[in-house]
Amino acid sequence: MAMMKLSEEEIRFIEDHTDDDLMRLLLSEAKYPDKNIPFLVMQMAARKQIKDKLPSWYANDRLVFPSRLSAEQCSSEQTAKYKQQLVDSRWTLCDLTGGLGVDSSFFAQKVKRLIYVERFADYCEAARNNFSALNINNIEVINAHAADYLDRLPEVDAFYIDPARRGESNKRLFALSDCEPDLLSLLPQLWQYASSVIAKLSPMADIHQTLALLPDAVAVHALSVKNECKELIFVLRHDSSMVEPDIHCINFLSDGSMETFRFTFGEEQGAPLLLAENVGEYLYEPNAAILKAGAFKQTAVRMNVSKLHVSSHLYTSKQLVSDFPGRIFQVREVISFSSRLCKTLHSSIPQANITVRNFPLQVSEIRKRTKIAEGGDVYLFATTLSHDEKVFVVCQKVSQKH
Repeated sequence: MAMMKLSEEEIRFIEDHTDDDLMRLLLSEAKYPDKNIPFLVMQMAARKQIKDKLPSWYANDRLVFPSRLSAEQCSSEQTAKYKQQLVDSRWTLCDLTGGLGVDSSFFAQKVKRLIYVERFADYCEAARNNFSALNINNIEVINAHAADYLDRLPEVDAFYIDPARRGESNKRLFALSDCEPDLLSLLPQLWQYASSVIAKLSPMADIHQTLALLPDAVAVHALSVKNECKELIFVLRHDSSMVEPDIHCINFLSDGSMETFRFTFGEEQGAPLLLAENVGEYLYEPNAAILKAGAFKQTAVRMNVSKLHVSSHLYTSKQLVSDFPGRIFQVREVISFSSRLCKTLHSSIPQANITVRNFPLQVSEIRKRTKIAEGGDVYLFATTLSHDEKVFVVCQKVSQKH
């Protein structure tokens, strides 16, 4: 099969036009009769998609992208590197849903051998080019459907699978059975070949419901980048004796560091509910990975802070807890909410970043009623306290991590 690759002339063209308006460039196709402008514009659009997400790939001008969507949907460099710890250096790993090949390329830096399986031929062509351009030589590229290839599979130690989560009309899908390939129907076959499966699932999936469908799960990793949940990774071991999976909450910060929080749902269920009688000097908002995983009571217990309300998921303390895994604020004022207040608040707080946690109004409605503009250094949390009082907590950010 021919390898999809860029010529030296095409690489120079992309470099020369990297800051161009891509739509205008596409419309001026007639000016470049010797160039495949739609293809080159797609390459430039994909490169813009990965500039911040995959800096090491962006730095390599020989990489090629089979579609713009492939760059949009691929793992980030941080999450791909993190997943290296989930595999063993002695393994032969089979990636059943190769896609753009980002996860494969990072796994291959750790494992002995990797088999990349992908059903679309153009993705396979791009992967061959890219693995070569990245000087990765322990990957075998196979153009096949995952389920069809298993009968021809050489000996492997583990599988990695990232089921496609888009249906008709590009609709996003979250249910396991709606994804392609269907992990649940494939698992019995996979267990015939290996005892470990690593599954990357939608960040919108319900962790509890998914665990009920995947009883072999030994760990779940909720991965957030700059406080946005990006991936849920389920690690499965066949016939594992582990009673309850560990839940790992990971948040990659903009400075390159990482917040980590580990717990089990049994610990969360058994933890006491530590409620605050009032708002202290400091207010804390857990990062997106913790909120996704639901470590609500455990966060209070471990970090020595108190919850504002059983359903508010905001925390407070008198003394600063500087290593809290999330955003930290110093409280300036706590104001009881009323319709009358909304009419006058703009005069003292003309501009603020507004967050709603367990409150009857949405941010848009609060802005409409108060006329408070967006932005600035003031943070306003609309929330409910333990005795059900509705309040606005006016703060300034302490932590500049996010």
